[in-house]
Amino acid sequence: MASTTSTFAPILTPSQVGELVIQPLIQQSVAGQVLTTIPITTHSYRVPLVTADPAASWTAEGAEITASDATLDELEITPSKLAALSVISTELANDSTPAAAQAVGDGIVRDLTRKVDQALFTATTTNGPGGLPGVSGVTSVSGPASAYTNVDPFSDAIYTSAQHNGEITAWVTNPATAQALAKVKQYTSADSNVPLLGADPTMPGQRQILGIPLLTSPYVTTTNNVVWGIPKTFGYFILRQDAVVESDRSVFFTSDRVAVRAILRAGFGFPNPAAIVKIATT
Repeated sequence: MASTTSTFAPILTPSQVGELVIQPLIQQSVAGQVLTTIPITTHSYRVPLVTADPAASWTAEGAEITASDATLDELEITPSKLAALSVISTELANDSTPAAAQAVGDGIVRDLTRKVDQALFTATTTNGPGGLPGVSGVTSVSGPASAYTNVDPFSDAIYTSAQHNGEITAWVTNPATAQALAKVKQYTSADSNVPLLGADPTMPGQRQILGIPLLTSPYVTTTNNVVWGIPKTFGYFILRQDAVVESDRSVFFTSDRVAVRAILRAGFGFPNPAAIVKIATT
C-alpha cells in the first residue's frame, strides 16, 4: 500500500510534541539537566569564541592609546538526526484521550533520553554527535589510587575549572561509582555512619558533593571511577525545533497496527573544554 495523507500523518500536533516529547526529554535526560539547552530553527548553531582578549595598557595623560584587537574564532554545532520507530495498536492510535497520547509520548521520550545521554558520554557515535570523552582539551584531575576516600579531588576540580573561568554546576558519574561514594563516611572511625556526601533538602534522594548536585548515568564509564565536573555555561545541548512524531497505517496493515516514527535533531557543543573536568582514580 502506498503511503498517502490518509495513511501517513502526524500522530501528535506540534504543541503536543513540545509538551509530551521535547520538554520531558530536556527534564529527564542528564544532558538536559547539566547542559544549557538551546532550541534552534536553523541548520546549525554558531558560538563566537574569544581566544585572546584585547590588551589594555596604562597610558600617560594625553598620550595615544595603543590599539589592541580581540582574537575571535567560531564553534559551529550541527545537530544530528535521532530517530525512533515503534509499533502500537490501531486502538491506541485512534484513542484521542490525553492518557493515550501521554502513553505514546512516554515511550518515545524514554528511548530518546537513553540515546541522547549515551551519545553525551561516548567519544564518538555513528551518525551522531561527539560526546565528552572525545572532546579535546578537557582538564583532568587525578584521584586516589583505587577508590575515593574524601572530597579532595572534587575540591581540586572546582578550583581547576575556576582557573579556566568555569564554575562546575553538576557532577555526573556511573551509578556504581555513585554508590561507592555514598558509602564514604565523614570520619574514619568504625562507629561513624555520617555520609560524606551532602543531601539536597529540595530533592529527596539527591546527593551533593561540596554543594554541587551529583547525577548518575549508566553511560559514564566505570573504568577508573570517572566523575565529570560540568559547568553549565560552557556546555550546550542544541535541539532543532522541528521535531515530529508521525504515524503510518500501511506498513503493518495485515496486523492492524500503526508504525510511529519520531525524529528530532540534537547536538552538543563545548566552547571552553578546559573548564570541564574529568576526575579519575589512578
